Parts: sequence; structure tokens; C-alpha cells
Amino acid sequence: MAEGRRSYPDVVGGHIGLAVTIIALIVVASFSGPRWTLITVGCFAAWFIGALTVILIRGGSGRVAVRRAYVATFGWGDYITP
Repeated sequence: MAEGRRSYPDVVGGHIGLAVTIIALIVVASFSGPRWTLITVGCFAAWFIGALTVILIRGGSGRVAVRRAYVATFGWGDYITP
């Protein structure tokens, strides 16, 4: 993944994915309570930590590794925007 401005659209998709995830978690919390909300948050956290671990093992470091793990977790937001 390119660093700098070239990776900016990926991060924007990550922000959109995070926003949709938060909205979905609010909906889940309002209908089913904190149990399923915490399970869902735990799944996203596990995915992020797993992606970060793989990136760090493969030689990533610092902010770049966190950005790549963030995009791996929430980057699907690119697919829901027009």
C-alpha cells in the first residue's frame, strides 16, 4: 500500500465503514441490549488486532501498520458510497 496522499482514499473508506459500524451498533444496542453489542464490538476489535498482528509480523511498523489495519477492518466503506 502506498503511503502519503495516495492512500488517502482508503482511509476515507475506512472512516465511512467505521461510521456505518457505529450506527449499526447503536441500532443493535437499541433492539437487543448490550450483550450483542459487546459481542459485535469484540469481533471488530479481534479483526483489527488480528490484522495489526499480521501486518506487524510481515514487517509493517508504526502509524503505517495501524492505518493498514484500520483500512483492513473498516475499508469496506468504499463499497457503499456512490
